[in-house]
Amino acid sequence: MTGIAYAAGGGATGAAGGFASFIPLILIFGVFYFMLIRPQQKQAKLQQQFLDDLKNGNKVVTKGGIHGTITGLTDSVVTLEIADKVRIKVSRSAIGGPLTKEGAPAPVKSAGG
Repeated sequence: MTGIAYAAGGGATGAAGGFASFIPLILIFGVFYFMLIRPQQKQAKLQQQFLDDLKNGNKVVTKGGIHGTITGLTDSVVTLEIADKVRIKVSRSAIGGPLTKEGAPAPVKSAGG
């Protein structure tokens, strides 16, 4: 009878061995969370706050590379003046970031690290 118990893997060692096999998976998930997921969430939160804080007169660049000054805002549409008396309407989500006073895109703030 004891031969069958040993062949089944023993009572307590089987449960501990099963948990031990999940430790590498847990560690891999932890590394992915702190190296990829969390910084990406922080960056998305910063971008959303930037879009919420837009106001008339801000100089911005779109994700397509168009530089302009905000002349009108609604909940979902931004009106940009890209030249004298030349205005375009773009989606609020198409705004990529702010411009510096020199006209260059502002450096992106780090999401953490």
